[in-house]
Amino acid sequence: MQHLTHLPPAIFLMGPTASGKSRVALDIAAHFPVEIISVDSAQVYRYMNIGTAKPDQATLFRTPHHLINLLDPNEQYSAAQFRNDALNVMEEITQRNKIPLLVGGTMLYFRALQQGLSALPPADQDLRRMLEDTAEQLGWPAMHQKLEALDQETAARIKPTDSQRIQRALEVCYLTQQPMSTLLKTPRQAEFPYRAINIALIPNERSQLHQRIAARFESMLNCGLIDEVQSIRQQFPTLNIESPSMRCVGYRQTCLYLDDKINATELHDMGIAATRQLAKRQLTWLRHMKTDAVREFDCLADDLTAQVQCSLQKTMF
Repeated sequence: MQHLTHLPPAIFLMGPTASGKSRVALDIAAHFPVEIISVDSAQVYRYMNIGTAKPDQATLFRTPHHLINLLDPNEQYSAAQFRNDALNVMEEITQRNKIPLLVGGTMLYFRALQQGLSALPPADQDLRRMLEDTAEQLGWPAMHQKLEALDQETAARIKPTDSQRIQRALEVCYLTQQPMSTLLKTPRQAEFPYRAINIALIPNERSQLHQRIAARFESMLNCGLIDEVQSIRQQFPTLNIESPSMRCVGYRQTCLYLDDKINATELHDMGIAATRQLAKRQLTWLRHMKTDAVREFDCLADDLTAQVQCSLQKTMF
């Protein structure tokens, strides 16, 4: 195995939603020989542009991004697929004598890429349909009780109404005859052939990040988020609120509004609250990473991009 210093570099730009990752990434791309790879479980979907804060066409023309617009909203994408796709793109970028710049807020994807994934079985569509049919008869709280009998540790982490995670945990139990919690503890065996330069954009003042989040969601509503979701649902009529794409923050709340389950004020308030919860989870992930391996920058600093560029200049050249 190559010594770490002999491995090609890869920049990982991480942070909570609304921390300014995209702006910093574009500035890095203007000054360094990098190519941007999106690390975002929502931007992989076509047509989902406003609610994912996807770069506009002019930006994509100037600075192409890899791993966005990969599939339709009625399809599914996993961390394992992301890892495989990202490694392939990173190799291509490195062969072009460029540096991969991975940018986003899907922390599970960052971890899967650098550390690998536990040996969980792939989805079994027949089994999933069977579980869905059973849940339709009994309800997901009853399915949660079934999971509790098979894997108490996993059941304790999942809400009785979280159909997607209950279904996956039961699927793993039935396919492997082992609790998912046991399999998740299996050591990961995955080589990562890059020297990771981990950068985290962390707000020194959480309240200011919350203000940014509110302003951003309001801007999404003003830019046509409701029309975007309505158009997607018309184009893909099998979508529902539990579809992976529609579970994304902002889209789930808009679906509730379009189904007349909440009003416009509730959509506004629930969308902001859900985005704040997402940011909180992202910051928790970052706190649990090894602090000596991550360079933190205050995302609220006026000279943020200059600080990041200076750090990269010292690291890579």
